[in-house]
Amino acid sequence: MGPPGWEELAALAVAVALDLAVGEPPAWAHPTVWMGRLAGWLERRAPRRGAPALAVGALIALLLPALWAAAAFGALLGLQALHPLAYILGGGALLKTTFAVRMLHREAGKVRRQLAAGNLAGARAQLPALVSRDPSQLTAEQTAAATVESVSENISDSFLGPWLAFALFGLPGAFAYRAVNTLDSMIGYRGEYEYLGKAAARLDDAVNIIPARLAGLLLVAASAVLPQQRAGRAWRIMRRDHARTPSPNAGWTMSGMAGALGVRLEKVAPAGGYQLGDPHRPLEPQDISRAIQSMYAVAALGLTAAAIILTARHLLL
Repeated sequence: MGPPGWEELAALAVAVALDLAVGEPPAWAHPTVWMGRLAGWLERRAPRRGAPALAVGALIALLLPALWAAAAFGALLGLQALHPLAYILGGGALLKTTFAVRMLHREAGKVRRQLAAGNLAGARAQLPALVSRDPSQLTAEQTAAATVESVSENISDSFLGPWLAFALFGLPGAFAYRAVNTLDSMIGYRGEYEYLGKAAARLDDAVNIIPARLAGLLLVAASAVLPQQRAGRAWRIMRRDHARTPSPNAGWTMSGMAGALGVRLEKVAPAGGYQLGDPHRPLEPQDISRAIQSMYAVAALGLTAAAIILTARHLLL
C-alpha cells in the first residue's frame, strides 16, 4: 500500500514513461485513431445544414465522449479486478494513448532540422503534421512561427488537458477529454461544419478553459528559468494578447510563448488571423528548440500539478 491514489499515480508514471520511451502505438491499436474513425463514420452520415445538423452535432458531441468514457470505465473495472499491477500497467498503457509529448517534439524537430539546413521546401512538407494551414507560400520565418505556435497551443491539448482530466476523473475522464478534442479537430470548424460541428467546438472550448489558462501560467513560470526567455515579458504579452485568437483558449499559451521568446507570432488569413507579441527580433529555427524546451518544462510542472490534484481527490473522497 502507498499514499492515497498510489495506483493511479503509478499508472500515470507508466503512461509518461511509455510516451517518452516508446511513443505512439500503431494505428490499428490506437484508441484515438478508433475515435477518429467512428467520428468520421458518423460525420459522413450526418446532415450538414440547419436545425437537423445542429441537433445531430449536439448528439454526437455528447454521446461520443460518453461512449469512450464508458469503455474506459469497463476496462478500468476489469483491470482492477485482476490485480493492482494489471491496472498500473494496463491502465498506464491505455492512458498513454490519450496524450502525446514525444510525438509533438518529434514533428516540431523535423521542421527545425529542415529550416536549419536551409531546406524551406522540406520544412513546408513537414508542417502539415502540425498545422492545418496551407504551407506552400510560407516564408522560412513564417514556417518557424507556425511550428512554435503549434507546439505552444498543443501544450494544453496534447498532454496537460488529458492529465488534468485523469487527475480529476480517472481513466474515463482522460478518454472523454480525448474524444472531445478529437471530435473538435475533425468537425469543429466554420464553413462546411458550421452547424454540425458547433456543439463539438463549444464543448471543446468549455473543457479547455482551465487547462489552457493553467498551461499559460506554467509557461510563464518555466520562462523564468529557461535560457533566453523572459518571464516578465511572457506575462505581459499573455495578458495583453491572449484574446486575439479566434479560439478563446489557444491564445493563452501562444501569446505567452511569443512574449517569452520576444518574437511576433502571426497568422495571415481572411478570417481568423492574428498577431501575438512584439517583433523584438526575427524568428529563427532555434526558436522551435526553445519552444520545445518550454513544452518539456511545462510538462514537468503540469505532471506535478496533476499528481497533487489526484492525491487531493483521493484524500477528500
